[in-house]
Amino acid sequence: MKNSAYLKKYVENHPNNKMAWYLLGKEYEQSGQEGKAHYCYIQAGSVYEAFESSKIPEDLWMGYEADILHESRRQEQRSRWARKIGLALLLLLFLSFPSAQAPGLLATATEEAAPEPSEIISPEDKPDKRGSEADELSAQPTEPRKDAPRFTAIGYTPGGRGVTGDIGGLLQGNETEGHYQVVLAMGKKGKWLNWSHRMPVVYGIQSLGNGQTNVQSYDPAACLCTPPDSGKLKAEAGEWITRQESLAVLSSAMVQYREKTGKWPGSLDELTKPFPNNWLAGTNAHMKEAFEPMLQELIKREQSDGKSERGESGNGKSALEQNLKPFFAQPLEVIVDTSNHRLAVVSGSVILRSYQVGLGGDKTPEGTFRISDKVVNPNGKSNGEFGSRGMQLSDTNYAIHGTNEPDSIGADESLGCVRMGKKDVEELFDLLPVGTKVTIGKGGLPDQDLTPTKRFTLGERQDQSNPHRTYRWLH
Repeated sequence: MKNSAYLKKYVENHPNNKMAWYLLGKEYEQSGQEGKAHYCYIQAGSVYEAFESSKIPEDLWMGYEADILHESRRQEQRSRWARKIGLALLLLLFLSFPSAQAPGLLATATEEAAPEPSEIISPEDKPDKRGSEADELSAQPTEPRKDAPRFTAIGYTPGGRGVTGDIGGLLQGNETEGHYQVVLAMGKKGKWLNWSHRMPVVYGIQSLGNGQTNVQSYDPAACLCTPPDSGKLKAEAGEWITRQESLAVLSSAMVQYREKTGKWPGSLDELTKPFPNNWLAGTNAHMKEAFEPMLQELIKREQSDGKSERGESGNGKSALEQNLKPFFAQPLEVIVDTSNHRLAVVSGSVILRSYQVGLGGDKTPEGTFRISDKVVNPNGKSNGEFGSRGMQLSDTNYAIHGTNEPDSIGADESLGCVRMGKKDVEELFDLLPVGTKVTIGKGGLPDQDLTPTKRFTLGERQDQSNPHRTYRWLH
């Protein structure tokens, strides 16, 4: 019961946190207080059902409990500081009225001891015996199944911290569907999650049927067992990561095309026409394989949204096979942070890329724009003042483009445009479809570089130059 006081205090302050109730129940059960444990398990509800039927390694539980205990202790520390400040102010108030004090007496104040957390009121009847020895937590390694694994990624702090909601959702939702699901770790930076080609394998989830699930930890910093070798999984994860980037670009282009034209593209060729209809900078095998099923899926989602608005049912199986399911649910967007000269490609709360850029200080406009033109060699040559690629912002005189002054990257030397290095702007050109939303403002992005060793590049490129126009962007 070493952590029961903190857990009791936590559930008093957060009565809707089912995981905290479940962990407190475990504390009571280990100390033989089965009545109180039973009460806590009732409060835990679906979390109890999901986790009691799973075999979870001990490091995962330690991560869960560490998160809650850390937050509980932090709240208690804040409370103590508040009491100290209050007593200090009270002391100053007394000292400001000397006539109210008896001669020779000194006004003093001491901090009161923190009150003991109240006991959890619970029925003392014996709980029903749930589960069996086979359902007990296990730290033993589990071997992956021989069929192809499925991948996903979650925010993760080395050592197993900060994964409660994500792993719990995968287990409770039985996302493995009988397959071996491999979980990759996205690093956390403030509110952002970092997508990377070097995301490590941290968990494997194996559905055993009958509501039972095994979880294997692959994180050496967290695992209290000897994790299996994840080398083969890492290689397969690399293929999944590359495919997901292509699917994100393709789905974003299809959505932008739909918003601009009022219809869905009938074929991949409609997205890869010469300038100015070059929604995509090119294609690859992943896009060709995924276009038709993704088109059906997007149409079905649109129809389902319409039915939902009218109160109708929008049920139906996904048209996408497992290896074609996109990880990124929201279209790609760009955020430019003028305070630290950063440009990031994001989808929701995930940062896929973060580049250092050159700006124009107060000359760089803040606001929301759309990429209206994508041009190869906007000066008619690759080494002109706009470099080899340019992306115009909402038909204005501002653009994201390359530069023949690489030393200006990271500084405020432009007349308002966003300058990028050659490799960065060429990768960005292939990642962003026409119509992509671009938000420019101060703050919001961490100061970090997220560029892969192997850049994202599309093949089978069409002519995307514009010899009929001389661009006069504010370089």
